[in-house]
Amino acid sequence: MITIVDYGAGNLRSVMNTLEEIGAEFELVGDAASVSRARKLILPGVGHFGQMMRELDALQLRAAIIERIRSGIPFLGICLGLQALFTDSEEAPEAEGFGIFSGTVRRFPVTARVPHMGWNSLDVKPQSRLLRDLGRDPYLYFAHSYYVPLHDYAAASCTYTLPYTAAIEHGNIFGVQFHPEKSGPLGLKAVRNFVEL
Repeated sequence: MITIVDYGAGNLRSVMNTLEEIGAEFELVGDAASVSRARKLILPGVGHFGQMMRELDALQLRAAIIERIRSGIPFLGICLGLQALFTDSEEAPEAEGFGIFSGTVRRFPVTARVPHMGWNSLDVKPQSRLLRDLGRDPYLYFAHSYYVPLHDYAAASCTYTLPYTAAIEHGNIFGVQFHPEKSGPLGLKAVRNFVEL
């Protein structure tokens, strides 16, 4: 059973459609007690970093999500769900991320056209479990103005004016900057890989 965190925003319907298409059982939850029972957890995210963190705090979900991540269950953060794993973001300097990984989410340079929206290729590390069997230089769909700099745990990078982390893996923790739920068959494959962990 996959638990999807519902904090009142995010690409919930698209994520649900993706899980339905691959035949995965899931539940949508928005309370700490339900999150605390999760065996696999997905945090989707679109919009503004500060707003997402405020909503998670208002619903008292932050501590439950962090506890589940640290307990070792598989966790997948999508877009802002990836960014939330870090210390903070230039998008909302006053808001704290989960702090699972140290580092600040950065805004693309002023010379870049933002948001970075559309299809782009990934440079995937061969040992990636989440992105296995996606082929060489897979194209996936992005929509974001802020990025995670290249990181020691990056499972894939992407280049848009500069190289950055497109996916991260460390133990039970997975995150993607792209939107697998909008990335066609390759996105479905990435989600299936997570479900089958």
